Amino acid sequence: MTSGTTRTALPYLPVRTSSAAWLAGVLTMFASEGLDVPALLRDAGFDAATLHRHNARIPVDQVSRLWQLAVTRSGKPTLGLQRSLAATHSNTGTVGHVMSCSPDLGRALGHLARYMAVISDATAFALQPDARGCWLTTAHTGGTLPIPRQRVEYAMLATLMLCQWLTRKEFDPLSVELADPAPADDRPQRAAFGCAPRFGAPANRMLIAHSDLARPIPTYDAELAGMLEGLLDKQLAQLGQTSTASRVRAEIARLLNQGEPRREVVAKGLGLAERTLQRRLQEEQVSYQALLDSTRHELAQQYLAEQRHSLADVSDLLGYGDSSNFHRACKRWFGVPPAQYRAQIGC
Repeated sequence: MTSGTTRTALPYLPVRTSSAAWLAGVLTMFASEGLDVPALLRDAGFDAATLHRHNARIPVDQVSRLWQLAVTRSGKPTLGLQRSLAATHSNTGTVGHVMSCSPDLGRALGHLARYMAVISDATAFALQPDARGCWLTTAHTGGTLPIPRQRVEYAMLATLMLCQWLTRKEFDPLSVELADPAPADDRPQRAAFGCAPRFGAPANRMLIAHSDLARPIPTYDAELAGMLEGLLDKQLAQLGQTSTASRVRAEIARLLNQGEPRREVVAKGLGLAERTLQRRLQEEQVSYQALLDSTRHELAQQYLAEQRHSLADVSDLLGYGDSSNFHRACKRWFGVPPAQYRAQIGC
């Protein structure tokens, strides 16, 4: 690090992780694609014993590194992008079980949005209403490495296959949008999603029709759903996902691309009075400004690792009205300006 600027220690920057159970499913998919999984884990510097520990969690960069190495070794630019693979190997654990106890697909997806952090708190899954149905939006956060497009596409396809399994009906999304640029040949994506994706989009998402959201789930069980929700709520609490600070960070991240969110706006979004929000943060010994800064820091790592974002884009996405403030923040976070940081991580 060649700079006289000292980095600021940010105690509120979380370590994002995925469940070992989900990763174990991904590894069985890699094996089905012909990869030597033990060699893959070894060469990625991964402790395979971690996967067998109860409720083990894997840091997001380790997961991305495994995906990068798997894509390189397989020589398949569409690794895992087959319906049969996504249907067979995705492992959503208890979250999938509570979804299967929901009355219909729409409410099952509501459970997925509520409990996604149990599968991966490095993945933000949101439902956005549309006149035609609902967009299922997926975003990955918290890492310093670029998220391989194969990881994103596999996760989206696994969600679609889960929807079909829950309803026992085959259906396709009305539309699919992918943030990565169009590949030379998009036939694999067309076959996987059942429609022609729009590439270079602002977000990774797919549109599910109202008629499909209303599909009943034959395994609906309200009593069992209540029991499973209790277990998952405990897991969220153990992961720190029920704190006011974590909720504030999520709301800040949602609003940042519209400009720097004021505390009263965030409080309103959380259904709280501003004074109540301030009191709860004081009880958790964290300030709103610290959460705003650490959220920007975390998202800056993600955006700067993605070549599709120019430096001006990153500044805007982080809610900076003046790019000079963004440059100063990067020197404080990383010890270097944003362009130099991007060069250091190989982007």
